[in-house]
Amino acid sequence: MKDNSAMLKLLLFLTFPAHLSSADTHTLQYLYTAVTPGVNFTAVGLVDGEQFVFYDINMTRRISEWMKKAEDDDPLYRQREMEHVKNQQDSFQYIVARVMKIFNQPKGIHIFQRIYGCERDDDGTTRGYDEYGYDGEDFISLDLKTGTWTAANDKAEIFINEWDPTGEKAKHWKDFLEKDCIDQLQKVLNYGKETLERKVPPTASVFQKHSSPEVVCHATGFFPKTVMITWQKDGEDVHEDVDLNDTLPNQDGSFQKRSILTVSAEDLQKHTYTCVIQHSSLEKEIVLREEDIRILNPDRRTGGGSGGGSGGAPIGIIVGVVAALVVVVFVGIVVWKKKNSGEEKKTLSSREKVKLQTQSRRSLHTRSSLRQLATSEMMGSSTDGSASGEAESEV
Repeated sequence: MKDNSAMLKLLLFLTFPAHLSSADTHTLQYLYTAVTPGVNFTAVGLVDGEQFVFYDINMTRRISEWMKKAEDDDPLYRQREMEHVKNQQDSFQYIVARVMKIFNQPKGIHIFQRIYGCERDDDGTTRGYDEYGYDGEDFISLDLKTGTWTAANDKAEIFINEWDPTGEKAKHWKDFLEKDCIDQLQKVLNYGKETLERKVPPTASVFQKHSSPEVVCHATGFFPKTVMITWQKDGEDVHEDVDLNDTLPNQDGSFQKRSILTVSAEDLQKHTYTCVIQHSSLEKEIVLREEDIRILNPDRRTGGGSGGGSGGAPIGIIVGVVAALVVVVFVGIVVWKKKNSGEEKKTLSSREKVKLQTQSRRSLHTRSSLRQLATSEMMGSSTDGSASGEAESEV
């Protein structure tokens, strides 16, 4: 029962609420995930939301094409990186075993994750974070101001006292995040400049399902990922009855986003509503008006449009199916591993509602990029020009 709850919590940990970072902010992020039994370890690295290195549970390494130049320039780059990731894998073996003991959970499926990284604004302002989660809940985090660990609960406090009694680890990672991480961010940005700084304009559409009060404004195929979608009523911005969805990745490395306006048919006819899309690739904002609205038939099962899914209903279905597949495939993998290791087969079923109470310091890159990462690492696939994992030095 608990096993299935843990799987759901993994997906929730990967979709933390996040604040919108500035378009002039660059980010370097790393995510480690360990899943029991057996502590299956994966490592992922992202720069500005783009995966550039990935290690799967077999320590098989994949890197983006543009990061291969780093190996050409520095023959020891690959060796240092792999040694570091292997050290982190070994460290997670101890950490996970210790945490499970503290929680009095000798066996079962559990997820332990670490996400850390740094950000730099164009004005030189820098930030860093280092956070650990257990079964989808906050566990410990690094306070960069004090250089100490913060425990999310009593059991996390016990772990900190055992794991880093002198505070040396906290000091080490504080120094890394404030110095080496920023240097590494610049290095990765230099190698990926052509890819990361490309500008691709969005394809936009606005549609409404027949008799539905929801009008969807959808932008897709754009890069970079920062985009603004707003609704206006008679020329004035509308904030109420507007649901702005997260920015999601497309298979080709571009992004998509949609904003849903709930409005009555009477109000829609009485007033002039427009959807305004702003993106760094556009010289002039895109403005979609009432006459641009496509009406979708209620029994229509496939959407038209271009640019990788302009239709609203199909996009929602696709996202839902992907999420379901992630859970099903990953649970299947775990059960298969348990059967092949001679452990007793268990039936997985949900037991409780998951309560997620967390405050995130991560940028917008975290949420959608890690959702893409979850699919990649669980299904063993990666998209062109991206990978997942960890980079050199103190990654």
